[in-house]
This record gives sequence, structure tokens and C-alpha cells, in this order.
Amino acid sequence: MAAEGRKKHAVRLNRSCILIIVVASVERFAYKGVASNMVTYLTDVVHLGTSEAAKTVNNWCGVTSMLPLLGAFLADSYWDRHSTILGSSFLYVTGLAALTAWAVLHSHMPSSSLFFPLYLISIGQGGYNPSLQAFGADQLEKEKSPPEEEEKSLFFQWWYFGICSGSLLGNSLMSYVQDTYGWELGFAIPAAVMLLSVAVFAAGARFCVRRDVADGSSRPIDDIFRGLKQALTKKLATREVKLPAREDDDVELEWAASSPTPEKKAGAGEHPTPWAGEVILRLLPIWAMLLMFAVIFQLPSTFFTRQGSAMERNIGPRFLIPPATLQSSITVSIILLMPLYDKLIIPCFRFLTRREEGINVMERIGVGMLLSILAMTVAALVEGRRIRAAAASDRLCIFWLLPQYVLLGISDVFTVVGMQEFFYASVPSGMRTIGIGLYLSVFGVGSFLSSALIWAIEEVTSAGGTTPGWFSDDIKDAHLDRFYWFLSLLSTASFLLFVILCKTRRDTTT
Repeated sequence: MAAEGRKKHAVRLNRSCILIIVVASVERFAYKGVASNMVTYLTDVVHLGTSEAAKTVNNWCGVTSMLPLLGAFLADSYWDRHSTILGSSFLYVTGLAALTAWAVLHSHMPSSSLFFPLYLISIGQGGYNPSLQAFGADQLEKEKSPPEEEEKSLFFQWWYFGICSGSLLGNSLMSYVQDTYGWELGFAIPAAVMLLSVAVFAAGARFCVRRDVADGSSRPIDDIFRGLKQALTKKLATREVKLPAREDDDVELEWAASSPTPEKKAGAGEHPTPWAGEVILRLLPIWAMLLMFAVIFQLPSTFFTRQGSAMERNIGPRFLIPPATLQSSITVSIILLMPLYDKLIIPCFRFLTRREEGINVMERIGVGMLLSILAMTVAALVEGRRIRAAAASDRLCIFWLLPQYVLLGISDVFTVVGMQEFFYASVPSGMRTIGIGLYLSVFGVGSFLSSALIWAIEEVTSAGGTTPGWFSDDIKDAHLDRFYWFLSLLSTASFLLFVILCKTRRDTTT
């Protein structure tokens, strides 16, 4: 009977969802084709130090992941999602083309001018990514009825499968092209492919559902300012005022604000719609506990890549593995595991928990956080072994890094997909782009937090630059293993707080 019920609710994605997932995977190919090897480009071509290059990439990735929150507010408040996608894609493609031009002319350009194309890409992504994902989820409402939980889960799982497939090609193919045929071609291909994907999206848009922006009275960005004003007014007005007119007791006057808050607008028996600021504030504690996962998320494109450059990379007499290529093992893990999630992993959790859904969204996120802690532990052990091998004039094979990459890939299947579903489902329908922006902003703030940690640790361990620190430019003098142990400790504390918050959240909703 249970099997029959599950069969009854089996769903399939429509062609507009499939089109958008394909377009998203091509965008990831273009972005990862540029970002995955950027540390190598900054150290080898721009001649930055290791820690400076890592901080530069972290800051760029941070801005790239934070701007979608602003783009989401604008898309949900003033523009429709389809127009936002088309407008921001123009900036995106222009940034990629400008980066290609910079690679050709870099010998005649100041190094600071590289930031113009990089941050133009960031601005383009700021509107493109959250709008595209929310626009894709809108296609589930084609029949004017709310999508089932199975439909949303299916969409977000295959969305992540698609972007990981694009990331895999971007990481592996483009890092090889850049290391073998040069950076000019290595940046030109992502620009051309991104332009092609925008053309395909524009041509296929007639098959898609378009939702118009809400009226100005219900714009989320206006609602936030209005809600904050009402909250401040209510806070000031509800303070206790004691009047000494009575002998036996004090009279407490409480004035109720004459203008109703959004919660009061609902009629009797209706569920009130919270104002946008309240929704965001309610999500902030969970959002904050995910930041350490986002810090770890940055490592494959920074220190893992630098770590691999100091290891034995030869296969045969001629082929040299580009260190950024190992980032592909993350996406390979995701691509292999994602189709098995519903058919193998969920039945296992169903057996363990004795629940029909097997595992809920918050538990899914928590499992991924645990796996990321395990990945940091493995990374610290491997780096310690590499340091000991280097001290003995030996070089450890680069494939020793595979376990930490694979563990991070598996953790992504749980945490990243769970985050997408959680933030999308936790906001009203008119704020869905903002929900996606909140999810992306975790990685933006995580990038800035990573840069801050690197700066602070570098200052302390290098005594202000007088001695080699944990992030020494000479990898032989560096101690990345200690950094990985430190991240493991911080992530464990973050995970424990996450568990407490989830329990509190569950208790308050029951």
C-alpha cells in the first residue's frame, strides 16, 4: 500500500523546467571554467602571493554570492524574473568577454584593472542566478495549483544535478585548456558558451510560465521598511507608563498602533502573512549556523588547489594533472550520488527512522554538515602526511586528496540541496527569489568570513610577516593541516548550535 501511494505521487518535470535546468548547467560551466582555476591565474600570471590570491578569490566569490540577495529584492519588488534574467545575462556575458580581452592584453594593463571584468561577472550573476532558479521553480505552478513536496524536491535535486554536471565540465575541461593552450582560449570558451545559453533561453521562453511583479503596495523591499517602521513605533508605544494617580496600584497604559501591521490585516480565522523583514529575521539563526559550511565550501578552489600543486602530479612521462582538475571529483561524486538519493539513500533513512519521508530537510542539512567536518578531519590528516613526506624529500601523490574532495561532494548532496529547498519553502510565494538569494548569500558571507579568518590567522602565525605562517607562499613552510583542524573545530561548534536551533524550532512549531 505504501509503495502504491508513492507510485501514485510520482512526478515528472515539464519541458520548461528541463530547459531552465540545462541553461543553468551551461552557466555553471562558464562560471566554473573561470573561477576554479583563478587562484592559479592570480599566482602564475598576475604574480600574487598564495594568501593574497586566496583572499582575492574569496572576496570575489563572496561578492558574487552576496549580490543575488540584492538582485532578488529588485526582481521580486520592481522587475519580473524573466526580464531580470535577460538584463543580467547581458552584464554576465559582457564581463566574460572583458575578462577574455584582459587575458589577451594583460601585459599592457595594470593588474588592478582585472577587477573590472571579475566584478562585472558578479553583478551579472547577482540578478541571473536567483531569478533563474526561482523562475524554474515557478514552472511547477503551471496548472495554477501549488506544487507538491515531491515536485519541489525533484526540481531542486535535478537542478543541483544539472549545475554540478556543468561544473564538472568547467572544472576539468577548462582547467586543462587553460594549462595547456593558454588563458586566452580558456576564458573565451566560457564567454561563447554563456552567450549561446542566453540565446537558447530567450528562444525557449515562450514555453515558460511568467509571473508578473506584485503591485507596489506589496513589494517585499517596501514591506521591509514599512514593517521595521511599524515595529519601532510599536516598541516605543508599548512601553509601560506608570501614573502616580492611584495609591494602591500603578496604572499601566499600553497604546496599540493605529496602523495595522501586516499580521493584523488577516481576517478572522485566516493565517496572517508575516512581513518580509520578520520572515528574514526568523531565518537568520539557521542562516548563521550554515556559514562554517560555506567557509569549507571555498577550500577546493583555494587551498586544496594550492596543496595539489605541491604534490606528485605526473601520469606517465608526459601528462601532468592540473591541480584544479581534482575539483571535478566533487561534482562526479554528486552526479553519481544524486540519482541514487531517492532510490537508495531515502529507503535506508526510511528504514532507520521508520518515517515515510525518511529524512526531513533540516536533518538532510545536518547530515551534510557532519560530512563536511569529516572532510576537514581527513584533509588535516592528509596534509600532515604530505608535510612529513616533504621533510623526507618525498612527494605524496595528488590522489591522496581524493577522499576529502569526495566527502565534500557527498556533503553537498545533503546540505546544499537541503538549503535550496529550505530557504525556498520558508518564504511566501512573492518572495521566492529572495529565498534563493538568502541561500546564495550564505556562501557570499562565508567567503568573506574565510578571508577574515585567513587574514587573522596569517597575522598571528606569521608574527606580522616576520616568520613563515600557516599560509606561507612556500608550501614547504606552510601548515595548512593546522588550519584544517581549526576549521573542523569551528564547524563542530556550529553543527551543535544548529542541532539546538532545529530542536527549538521544532518545539515552537508543535
